[in-house]
Amino acid sequence: MKSLMKMKGQLSKYKKEGLVSIMQIQAAIIEEKGQDFQIVDMELDPPHAGEVLVKITACGVCHTDDVARNQLAPVPLPAVFGHEGCGVVVSTGEGVTDFKEGDRVGFSYGYCGKCDSCRSGKPYGCSENYRLNFSGVQYDNTKRLHYKGQDVSSFFGQAAFATHAVVHQNNVIHAPDDVDLEIIGPLGCGIQTGAGAIFNYLHPGADTSILITGCGAVGLSSVMAAGIAGCSNIIACDIVESRLQLAKELGAAHTINAKDIADVPAAVRELTDGAGTHYAIDCTGIGECVRQSLVSVRSAGTCVILGLTQELTIHVETELMGKSKTLAGLVEGLSVPQVFIPKLLNYYRQGKFPFNRLISFYDFKDINQAFMDTKNGKVIKAVLRMC
Repeated sequence: MKSLMKMKGQLSKYKKEGLVSIMQIQAAIIEEKGQDFQIVDMELDPPHAGEVLVKITACGVCHTDDVARNQLAPVPLPAVFGHEGCGVVVSTGEGVTDFKEGDRVGFSYGYCGKCDSCRSGKPYGCSENYRLNFSGVQYDNTKRLHYKGQDVSSFFGQAAFATHAVVHQNNVIHAPDDVDLEIIGPLGCGIQTGAGAIFNYLHPGADTSILITGCGAVGLSSVMAAGIAGCSNIIACDIVESRLQLAKELGAAHTINAKDIADVPAAVRELTDGAGTHYAIDCTGIGECVRQSLVSVRSAGTCVILGLTQELTIHVETELMGKSKTLAGLVEGLSVPQVFIPKLLNYYRQGKFPFNRLISFYDFKDINQAFMDTKNGKVIKAVLRMC
């Protein structure tokens, strides 16, 4: 079978007219907790009912991939990560009517479409969220990837750190022809999460203030969205000066380098006439930073957690209830990808949401360098080109 597929070239790798049932792909596998990615040859099953086979064009590198690789969010290993993919549809499984061969698409998170949350327009609250995104299985509870005779987990039902992926139609979004396909992928997670916290939850008005801590792709997306929403005093906080400079270019009125400031809440109060901000968003996933953000908001203010945070210790009376504050954790910025991503692209076309400025491209073979540069703050949003 392998020799047959090699002889027939690129297109013969796909399931066509029933001649090929399994195709050979390349994917970045993680077999043990915390190890570097290894790009290997593995086998990919054809799409089942409700699924599409996609030739991956590019995939964003996200902090959530790194968290899962290190098992802080346990995903069964071996696994192929990558959950901000985009590409071109090669073939479809039974029952797929919204997508066809040749369609340009982006990916986002999985949801069942059947539970109360999904049916009330809140797929981000899907009761199957963990199974469909972190358990390593596809929608039908089976796996599509195989390596050395062993089943391999697919992260977010995508496994987009690969040349090809089989993805359920619920995860897929049409990509418009007038936008570079390579930049579509990051919209599916980090960017929609940051922007969604603003547009879908906080709805800040004019003359309001906001503290955004962690100026990676999520935080800077929040900065841009807050500016569009009319927030007049945007304060960006990070420990990497280049990221803070970019935050100012994208709309922040003030920046705080937490590496140089011992008391961030005090600095925030100085920038808000002693009151604190109306809102705060924490994108770091660090418990102490979340607490710092909560303390920085004024009475009756709202603090949002977007980073995957493990533990948090607060004094509930003095830091939350006693001042009628709200502390909220949001999944994917409360975004419905098929509705929200087109809205973000409209802002992009208008020049109001230049998320492309966050992106640095890497060849697929340089995946480990892309993760290292992201962790060290050298780049904001690394995107892997698979071709």
